[in-house]
Order: sequence, then C-alpha cells, then structure tokens
Amino acid sequence: MSDTVPVITIDGPSGSGKGTIAASIAGQLGFHLLDSGALYRLVGIAAVAGGISLDDETALAQLAESLDIEFNPAKTPDRTLDILLASRDVSDELRLETSGMYASRVAAKPAVRQALLRRQRAMRKKPGLVADGRDMGTVVFPDAQAKIFLTASAEERAERRYKQLINKGESVNLRALLAEIKARDERDSQRSVAPLKQAEGALLIDSTSMTIKDVEAAILAHICAMGISV
Repeated sequence: MSDTVPVITIDGPSGSGKGTIAASIAGQLGFHLLDSGALYRLVGIAAVAGGISLDDETALAQLAESLDIEFNPAKTPDRTLDILLASRDVSDELRLETSGMYASRVAAKPAVRQALLRRQRAMRKKPGLVADGRDMGTVVFPDAQAKIFLTASAEERAERRYKQLINKGESVNLRALLAEIKARDERDSQRSVAPLKQAEGALLIDSTSMTIKDVEAAILAHICAMGISV
C-alpha cells in the first residue's frame, strides 16, 4: 500500500532553498521527487495562457484537474527536473518571478488545492518520495516519516534569488525582490486553507548562515533518526 512507502517532506517559504535540497536528498536516496510548487506554477501559467482569470476559482480547479503534465529526469545539470505542460518544456518559464506570483495566487484557492491534492498523493511510490512545498507535512502527507521545515531570513532569501537571476543574465532589482518575497510570505502564511506553517514534529532548520552541505547533513541525520535508511 502507498502509505507504507516512506515520505520525507521539506516545507518552507519562497527562496529557502527547499527545492535544491529536496532534489539533492532525493538523488542521494534514490527516491522520487515531488516539486509541489511547480504544480501551482503550471496552473498559473496555463490559466494566463488560456485567458482564465487567476481569481476564477472554479475554472482554475477544472484546469488543475485536466492539466497534461510530465515530470522527467533533467537532461541538463542546471535543472532538477524537466517539466512539460501539454508536451511543451516549460522548465525555465516556471522559474520566472511572474510564474511564482501566479502560483501564490492560485494556491490560495481551496478548490485548486483540492484538485491538486490527488495528483500529489499519487506520486507516493516505491522506493520513497521527497516532497517539497508549503503544506507537504501538514496537509498532503501528514503521516510522513520525516518532516523538515526549512527557512531563512527574507533578506537572505532575496539575496540568493538576486544572485541566481543575475547569473542567468536577467535584469532584477534586489529591493523589489525583497518586497515580493515578504508579500508572498504573508499571502502563504495568512491564507485560510493550508497556510504555510511548521508541521508538528518537523525539524526546524534556519539556513540563513548555513551552507547547502550543512543543511543536507542536518537533514540526513534527522532522516536516519526517523528510521529511514540513508
């Protein structure tokens, strides 16, 4: 049964590094990877492309139910997954700031979250799953064997994102990034359904002054303590 398959959840705010860490941990364990944020971004991208208002909850939920999505192993080292929407590679488009804003808006819609819940739980397959998002440990996989809440200061998260975008050759304003991150934090933590919060029993890691290797080591130690073989 699927509920016997081990799940590791990594939740946290935008820019906390949970996507990078989740992909690394999944790779080291040989587990499947669920990037839940990508699902909400996909709904937002498809809605805008199809002329659907991001405030039309019913239409967005119907769209979420019917989306043709593929998650494939990445062909290049700069990605964790190759993500296709209706057979079109949208992996790079998903990482745009506009896509993140779409995701934050559609994720606040209860009907959309319900529509995507089944898709997320269906990804729990052997040998195991690493799931990152904002409600993985609280709502989607409350019975997960190991739960992590990864965070960092808003300033540090904005700086990381700024450097990432600059390295890609994009023009970006650090102050605007910081304002958007703070706005997203407020939307995600204050929404009425599945708000961003630390799951009961989750290991809290503040990565503000930590390296990626430090974070990985702390998570792997916690996973071992929870009885999952590393």
